[in-house]
Amino acid sequence: MNILAMTILPIVVYGSPVLRAESVEIDSTYPAVDQLITDMFATMYEAEGVGLAAPQVGKNIRLFVVDLSAWGEDEPELEGYKRVFINPEIYEYSDETGLYSEGCLSLPGLNEDVSRPVTIRMRYLDENFEPRDCEFTGRPARVIQHEYDHLEGIVYTDRLSPLRRSLLKSKLSNLTKGKYKASYRTK
Repeated sequence: MNILAMTILPIVVYGSPVLRAESVEIDSTYPAVDQLITDMFATMYEAEGVGLAAPQVGKNIRLFVVDLSAWGEDEPELEGYKRVFINPEIYEYSDETGLYSEGCLSLPGLNEDVSRPVTIRMRYLDENFEPRDCEFTGRPARVIQHEYDHLEGIVYTDRLSPLRRSLLKSKLSNLTKGKYKASYRTK
């Protein structure tokens, strides 16, 4: 087994055009994809996140990683829940929605209640480029939808009501001006 050295990548902050661009599909010939996946997990852990999408590290490709193990104590089924999603496509959403406080490594210091479908179905490729078709519910569905949005050029504040977005306008503006504090490397 080839052990890859890990690099902590800087996380792109709100205001960068890369977060608003739609990402492109990749295949197994994408340069150093294994290294990128390794680096994305390392970066996510360093920033104490549970998910990280490629646009958040400056790459507009359809790839994100999640590790929900941190919630394993409260929800034993999430122990060891570490996944790679390549070229994902959500094709079914439940009618039932739930409200949950979300944060984002690209929006340091902000948390807002976001409504999302409780269950989704999605096709994707795993880290070995093997096709998968799975249903996700609860916290996995929420985190996956959040990261999936990044591939579509959407950030979670886009899902808030116009009134709530307008109340956040100055905080979002400060992010674009570099006026924020983060405990991890950003750009």
